[in-house]
Amino acid sequence: MKYRSRTEIVAMILQSARSGSTKTKIMYKAYLSYTQLKEYLRFLQDNDLIKYEEGTQLYRITAKGRHFLEAYDEISDLVSAKTNGKVINP
Repeated sequence: MKYRSRTEIVAMILQSARSGSTKTKIMYKAYLSYTQLKEYLRFLQDNDLIKYEEGTQLYRITAKGRHFLEAYDEISDLVSAKTNGKVINP
């Protein structure tokens, strides 16, 4: 697997938590070890991007997390549109 930035990993976690996911599902969808997952989930919860629901034991994306994903997707689209078929460093 290619190198992924921290931002890419955060986006993958948030995407998998859109409709509610368990730790295991997030771990597999984001290709993370359990140790890495715990660190990222703590970071995301501390920054109010994801929340844990005690009753259902699911992680769900927050409004702030959805806003992050929208911005991430928009930037990714802009970057891929500019680099498709063009030389990045002339």
